[in-house]
Amino acid sequence: MAHYLPGDIVARRKGLVMHKGIALGNGLVFHNTPFGGEHVSTEDEFLQGRRMRVERLEGTARRRTLRAARTDSPREYHLFANNCEHTVSRALTGEAESPQLRSWALGLGVGALAFAATRHPAAAVAGYALGRSIAKRLFD
Repeated sequence: MAHYLPGDIVARRKGLVMHKGIALGNGLVFHNTPFGGEHVSTEDEFLQGRRMRVERLEGTARRRTLRAARTDSPREYHLFANNCEHTVSRALTGEAESPQLRSWALGLGVGALAFAATRHPAAAVAGYALGRSIAKRLFD
């Protein structure tokens, strides 16, 4: 298992995206899933056999995420308004954001425009890649 401190951000690969949560310590993770909403699960349940990635936070940020994860009223999952990234960013900054969702949406939008303009699948793929690249520069 990866080494982390309570309040650090933990993540694992979930298909094409990263699933994120907040380490609570003692092998527990606060995260948000489609069928469970915001909840606490064991590290093993969170990982589902995948490798854990850890974003180490400095002390103040780590304490803030930990406090938010322990005191916030759990919210239901919503892909566009309250996914796992929204949950983590709300605990970290007070603002619910999902950079992965923005990146996917911009990529798909540019890809769709490229396809509509050219009617060529390669243009759609290139447009998608361009949109994701633009999103990364704008939002990271």
